[in-house]
Amino acid sequence: MLLEVDRLSVRYHTRRGVLTAIDTLSLGVARGETLGLVGESGCGKSSLGKAIVRLLEPDSGTVRLDGEDLGALTQGQLLPWRRRMQMVFQDPLSALDPRKTVRRTLTLPLDVHRIGTRTERRARVDALLHRVGLAPALAERMPHELSGGQRQRVNIARALSLDPDVLICDEPVSALDVSLQAQVLNLLADLQRESGSACLFISHDLAAVGYLADRIAVMYLGQIVEVLPRERLWQDALHPYTQLLIASIPARGAPLPPPSAAELPNPYAPPAGCRFQQRCPHVQPVCREAPPEPVTVDRAHVVSCHLYRDGVPVELPVHRAPFAVTADTARQPEANKEFLS
Repeated sequence: MLLEVDRLSVRYHTRRGVLTAIDTLSLGVARGETLGLVGESGCGKSSLGKAIVRLLEPDSGTVRLDGEDLGALTQGQLLPWRRRMQMVFQDPLSALDPRKTVRRTLTLPLDVHRIGTRTERRARVDALLHRVGLAPALAERMPHELSGGQRQRVNIARALSLDPDVLICDEPVSALDVSLQAQVLNLLADLQRESGSACLFISHDLAAVGYLADRIAVMYLGQIVEVLPRERLWQDALHPYTQLLIASIPARGAPLPPPSAAELPNPYAPPAGCRFQQRCPHVQPVCREAPPEPVTVDRAHVVSCHLYRDGVPVELPVHRAPFAVTADTARQPEANKEFLS
């Protein structure tokens, strides 16, 4: 794996107490691969992205890039490694300095890493704008003079300016309208194919992740509960939480009722055992006693659930009906693919 995260934990100390945003989480992204990370708001996705690039200092665990432990490096030693790992943030406006023109924004990373002469940097900025589908004339504009889609393209161009090996996209289309989302997703897919870099694509939108990613990791309350190939998500998802996310996609069927306050866990004091137990339709006594261990269903599919042992379902009584995945929901990715093409 090009990027490896091993048992990473991040905690926030607040007035209410200690909030564990990421709890002993492990994942890996191979060179040339796009790994989609999906989960509800507040599950720790953005904290994970920031911890990987060390905008947040993790409390424990390791992040390795090409085998190098980034946590063991000082800020000075980290500088050349930062060139290899860049981030696209969620809010395209706040991610840009309002006092700098587009050209200065794109030139700054080149200045920091001392890449090229002044003339070469200017030419590189024009090439970057062309690469993300913007006219070079926009280089002299300020961020407030651009549309939301243009701002996000500038953010992507800045991330690409150093030719990184790893691109971390933290919900890069959530602040855009639907037509702009399609354009930016297609742009990211094209750029990733051209560069061959690895990409961690963070989102709460299963349709967007299902369109862009090669593999999908599902996150719940700071932990990864399932990892599987994109093409198997809609039919072969095993974890009850993944099934809940799929069933929540708007379809012609009746929408799922929102969870009650009793079903939502307290992030400051998560339940013992499985963290999804309060919302799970298959909850068993063992779910309240011990956290589930990851089970390898096959080479590319891993699930953390007491319903599966040694890669096969466990015959246990079901307390309530499982989440329904309708035929309309199963066809959702194909409809989305047609829209985005």
